[in-house]
Amino acid sequence: MACKNTTYLTLDPEIEKAIIENRERGWRNPHAFKDCDVVRREPNPHDEATITRSAFARDIEKIINTPAYNRYADKTQVFSFVENDDICRRGLHVQLVSRIARGISDLLGLNTQLVEAIALGHDLGHTPFGHAGERYLSQCYKAHTGRSFRHNVQSVRVMDRLYRRNISLQTLDGALCHNGEFAQQVLSLGTMHSFEDLDQAVELCIADASQIKLLRPSTLEGCVVRVSDMIAYIGKDRLDALDVGVIDSLDVFESKVIGKDNSSIIHNMTIDIVNNSYGRDHIAMSEGAFEDIVTAKRQNYQLIYYKEGTVSEIENVVEEMFQEMYEELLNELLAGDEDSPVFMHHVANLCQYSRSITPEKYLCEEPNQVICDYISSMTDSYFIALYHHLFPTSTKRLFKREYCSDLPK
Repeated sequence: MACKNTTYLTLDPEIEKAIIENRERGWRNPHAFKDCDVVRREPNPHDEATITRSAFARDIEKIINTPAYNRYADKTQVFSFVENDDICRRGLHVQLVSRIARGISDLLGLNTQLVEAIALGHDLGHTPFGHAGERYLSQCYKAHTGRSFRHNVQSVRVMDRLYRRNISLQTLDGALCHNGEFAQQVLSLGTMHSFEDLDQAVELCIADASQIKLLRPSTLEGCVVRVSDMIAYIGKDRLDALDVGVIDSLDVFESKVIGKDNSSIIHNMTIDIVNNSYGRDHIAMSEGAFEDIVTAKRQNYQLIYYKEGTVSEIENVVEEMFQEMYEELLNELLAGDEDSPVFMHHVANLCQYSRSITPEKYLCEEPNQVICDYISSMTDSYFIALYHHLFPTSTKRLFKREYCSDLPK
């Protein structure tokens, strides 16, 4: 439901007229990415675009048929420590990003299939328990290697290295550069035009996480997904915060242009972006909308996200569980314990579905990378089950609110 006094923006009349006329004459945006320019790591006749399956429709089908995509359904977005089927899971989040991004790209005359592929694949490398889990896994990885774990980098690894499906450079670039935490009023194109560029960017981001701030998508479609990621989570996370009682009202938020609630944010940001980007070689928003987005993100952090991952005021139980699990799995891997879940679950499953990775080859990789692959692939419920399998006497529990906790006994 929209907030009181919400103002809905409208398309600039000249831009609306241009969209209608251009659609009638079959115009294509000259800045849209063309299917014929797709780049793949392994050129393969089977992956060539046809009238029935475009280049990026193939990417979409590759992505949604990987085990990593299945696991979106049990990875929470923000509120990981309450049992509530009404709050957003990561599977819904990527669909919302896709829907918003396709709406914007359709109005701009961009390649909507590429947009959908990027949107559906952009979070495949995300950890269980949202950004809290990402922080804790990165802490463990950095303590052992001095390197950082980031979910956007891992998403590329999942698509390009682990489940090798010959995903296009353009989809991988969009996933790597999607990180919407760094809001910009104008998104100009990056210069990633080869797999050598991609590999170098991935390595730089792992070695120094601050490099992520410098990433820019190399297609307008990637730029649209990046801004749509922000649009999708700002309003939806507020709805979830209301559902779980973190906030009492949307009145705690401020806005001058885009509104405070999910529907007005999606509508107004879509209109503002189209008004400021149509026919141009970049994706932009007005100064007022940009200021509102910056304010909205800051207030979401202050009023919602800083609560993410907090199990009690005394200790962060999930952080301790990540550290304990990481160390135990790493020790079992280094010891070559083939009864360990690292071997029986992770390596066996990955090599079964990867089609090109063998256990012998995969286990030659750096051990901490293998453990990061494993933990980041886990769903929330699998993480909990595995933790209690590894530490059966532990009294640690994650849920602050369970399904039936409010019912009389």
